[in-house]
Amino acid sequence: MDAVMFGLETPLMAALQHLLDVPDGDAGAGGDNKTGSGGSATRTYVRDARAMAATPADVKELPGAYAFVVDMPGLGTGDIRVQVEDERVLVVSGERRREEREDDAKYLRMERRMGKFMRKFVLPDNADVDKVAAVCRDGVLTVTVEKLPPPEPKKPKTIEVKVA
Repeated sequence: MDAVMFGLETPLMAALQHLLDVPDGDAGAGGDNKTGSGGSATRTYVRDARAMAATPADVKELPGAYAFVVDMPGLGTGDIRVQVEDERVLVVSGERRREEREDDAKYLRMERRMGKFMRKFVLPDNADVDKVAAVCRDGVLTVTVEKLPPPEPKKPKTIEVKVA
């Protein structure tokens, strides 16, 4: 996103834009990550903060369940963890790892988010936390939480009236 487009042409915005646009590693950084020169420690922090940013999700209510749909491209089942915490909080977390770097390969740009991610969803009161299923197909994780059956309507209680 270009800061000029929104009329934010300040030196601070230019510096932030530079930090967000410059990839890690040798490509255009002016230094290497191991020594911390060229502001790479700041770039690493920004990269990690971006990786921890909210993972987009769709939440759908179906007649008998709730469905949480999260894009997880390139992740396997060992990279994703689905848990229910505190009886009512659904937690989807994991880590995207960078593929092994080839010695003769030089990244010109690294835009895919890597690092840890987490999303938490407070489940409704009628969610059955004992009936949770998770399926990851074609890079899309779908977590289904079944609904509890609606409570039986209370029948009116008839009280016998005695004549005194």
